[in-house]
Amino acid sequence: MQSSLQIKNCQLYRQNELLLSLNEQVNGGEILTIMGPSGSGKSSLLNWLTGTLPSSFKANGEVWLNGQNIDNTPPHLRHIGVLYQDALLFSHLTVAGNIAFAMPKGNKKQRLEKIEHALEQVGLKDMGNRHPDNLSGGQQARVALLRMLLSEPKAILLDEPFSKLDTQLRVDTRELVFSQIRDHKLPAIMVTHDHSDADAANGQLITLNSAL
Repeated sequence: MQSSLQIKNCQLYRQNELLLSLNEQVNGGEILTIMGPSGSGKSSLLNWLTGTLPSSFKANGEVWLNGQNIDNTPPHLRHIGVLYQDALLFSHLTVAGNIAFAMPKGNKKQRLEKIEHALEQVGLKDMGNRHPDNLSGGQQARVALLRMLLSEPKAILLDEPFSKLDTQLRVDTRELVFSQIRDHKLPAIMVTHDHSDADAANGQLITLNSAL
């Protein structure tokens, strides 16, 4: 069965104001881009999908992941990975420790081998014992990506993850993230202000016009 993330009849409100209304299905390897001004409900939509919508918002609708309704599934059991603007790495853990933190439990040796292989794939060979504070912004972004991917998500949400990177680094990191999404055949939803992100995603684009 092909993986998919489906939004059925979603209506997102802040107080009594309707911010957005969506009915979408994103299949594995596809990236749905949502653009709009601040306050249009982009990040709140991602919060709703992960089950972490603040109480100041209300939403109707259903979330289906790989054919299962996950509306009542606790956030940590939804298997939805999120990449944010900031890498959000633990400074007291090594690079390998940060990645291992999110991985499913299992054989320690196999987990370490998997981490080493993944680091090598993204140009971070032999950096597993370094600490995040000693990495560049681009390197931190790649560690955050690996931490999310090795947590074995069934879908990915991108909350403007490239916005703090300079132009060339943004292009390179974006290309890496999108290629990983396609290689792993994961459905993805990205919110962004940047048209170049949407162009690079090469998928469906939804533009929200309302703003508070």
